[in-house]
Amino acid sequence: MAPEVQTDSCGTARWHVGKPPYGPMQAAAGAQGYDISDLRARMVERHDFEAFDLIIAMDAQNVADLEALRPAGNATPVRVFTEFAPEAGMDHVPDPYYTRDFSGALRLIEEAARGLRQHLQLG
Repeated sequence: MAPEVQTDSCGTARWHVGKPPYGPMQAAAGAQGYDISDLRARMVERHDFEAFDLIIAMDAQNVADLEALRPAGNATPVRVFTEFAPEAGMDHVPDPYYTRDFSGALRLIEEAARGLRQHLQLG
């Protein structure tokens, strides 16, 4: 939704490092025109706080995990993605692996991405 912005995706745990996105999530994304098949999981690293101007978390536990990794003196903001979609009334992006609502998670992510675009004044 913002090809002019450098983005990356990573996790706060090592469970799936090197693996592609979960098949049902790939299918839901593909149905909406997103090909995520070339993505591979990686774990967030301390240098990400220097490499990026903003770090987005999916829930409060991710925020806590990220804050535990934050290098001393670093001020890179860490925000929960749903802050950019307040009308959704959600305080986190539910993990579709557990809810099985892959399309619903994708809709919420799209809504938050639109809000983030506005926040960044990208249009």
